[in-house]
Parts: sequence; C-alpha cells; structure tokens
Amino acid sequence: MTTCGLTAGSDLPATMMPFILRGVTLAGISSVNTPRPTRERVWQRLAADLDKSVLDSMTTEIGLQDVFARAQDILQGRVRGRTVVAVRRA
Repeated sequence: MTTCGLTAGSDLPATMMPFILRGVTLAGISSVNTPRPTRERVWQRLAADLDKSVLDSMTTEIGLQDVFARAQDILQGRVRGRTVVAVRRA
C-alpha cells in the first residue's frame, strides 16, 4: 500500500494503532533530499522492472482544466491509482 503525503496539509490527525494491529509498514521517502545518483538508479530500476501494463491499467489521464476537480476528489479519498495531467490536451 502507498499513500501520498502532504496532500491536504502536514498534520496527521491519527493514531498508528490501526497500522500496527494490521502489520502495515508506513515507510517514508524524502525524494527531495535523496542524492541525484540514487534517484537515477531508482528510476532505471523502475524502468526495467515495472510491468507497464499494470501501471497503464491504474492510470487516469485528465486535462489541465480538470485538475481542481480531481484535487477535491483526492482530498475526499475518492481517487485510486495514478493521475496524469496532460497539460497540452484540449
């Protein structure tokens, strides 16, 4: 399972107990502070190992005009998968 941080703010008004009870690991990644060579190795590994058909099946493409509506859906927990914004799409 993954989650996107700081979508609605930096606070996390929750307890870790549900995660602990279910054996879920929440592992944080600070890609901003990761050295560029490490990031490049990760991207190369993803390009080589990721099943692109699986990625395509969980990807929704939206136009720039739909970003605010999609953001509201994300904040309400109604979005699953990956959203790609096609900024040049009419």
